[in-house]
Amino acid sequence: MISELIYKYLDNEASEEEVLVVFKWIESSEENKKQFIALKKAWAFTENSSDSPAMALQEFYKKKQNKSRGKWYKLLRYAAIILVFIGLGKTATQLFVPNSNPSKEIVLELSNGTIEYISKDQTKNVIDEKGNAIAKQSQDSIVYYGHATNNELVYNTLKVPYGKTFKVTLSDGTMVHLNAGSTLKYPQQFGLNTSRKVYLTGEAFFDVTKDKLHPFIVESNQVSVEVLGTKFNLSAYPDEKQIQTVLVEGSVRLSENANPKNNTILSPNYLATWSDSSKKFATETVDVDLFTDWVQGELIFKDASFGSICKRMERAFDVTIVNSNSNLVAQKFSGTIKIKESKVEDILDLLKLDTPFKYSKKDGIIKITN
Repeated sequence: MISELIYKYLDNEASEEEVLVVFKWIESSEENKKQFIALKKAWAFTENSSDSPAMALQEFYKKKQNKSRGKWYKLLRYAAIILVFIGLGKTATQLFVPNSNPSKEIVLELSNGTIEYISKDQTKNVIDEKGNAIAKQSQDSIVYYGHATNNELVYNTLKVPYGKTFKVTLSDGTMVHLNAGSTLKYPQQFGLNTSRKVYLTGEAFFDVTKDKLHPFIVESNQVSVEVLGTKFNLSAYPDEKQIQTVLVEGSVRLSENANPKNNTILSPNYLATWSDSSKKFATETVDVDLFTDWVQGELIFKDASFGSICKRMERAFDVTIVNSNSNLVAQKFSGTIKIKESKVEDILDLLKLDTPFKYSKKDGIIKITN
């Protein structure tokens, strides 16, 4: 029973009554809280699985329930870990282990599997397997040394956890600002005779170096974005059912990976939204600052739902927010949040001046009530 409700809650399909049942289960013990947090984080990293997160967890549960129907609590802990394995493969064994919290550090995985933890208070060279310096990390950014190669491409992967942002300058000079909860896979050096392709999960702002002979391609889940030189923001979190691209400068072509003929050309100040259900791109003019100011440490909202604000705060401050206040569901909010100068409590205190509510915070979980 509780497993089905948790699937629905994480998939945003649970009714208000079902959400309350889930909250009650979470509150019944500290162990339940820890298991729920682990599962929620695992859920966010299953974008590469061929099955949906719910399907993956259900299949695992079916195999186990015949052996022991009364071991749901133990099962949930290990199911969360298995979901991470489905989404991240080899690296997951190094970042997520049973009975431990996910890494709170920025993680750089080199092509040979070496893991480096990035601290913003350090400056150091990044060394490849041959002992060569390939990049320099200084505070909140990494800059790769630029030279093209005829050799087989090798890839590095940068993972930014919730609560942090990071910037990487690729070997061609392209700057990528990674938002919280994002992963970027990219060539250590781009090839002389190939396009410049990178892979994104989460959200990033790209300032692409112009190179007419080598198009820059960002592949993200079901959508690819192709550019020659431009500035754009791409949001493709695995727990979202839409992929959004906002163009600031230049021109981009968006296409469905499974059907490249299904594509659209985007002009500056336009937003393109890809819907997983309709398999179509919808475009509209927007204020690009609403989508890009996170790069400057701000979140701007204009008539935003409380649910969407909570989701962005969860990523920015690395918390889990559970809302059982039905009055907030229909409310819209506008304003600007300075992430680096605020705590999540400061923001909630401001929001409740408009629509009164109570909240409590414990162990990274914020509960909102009437």
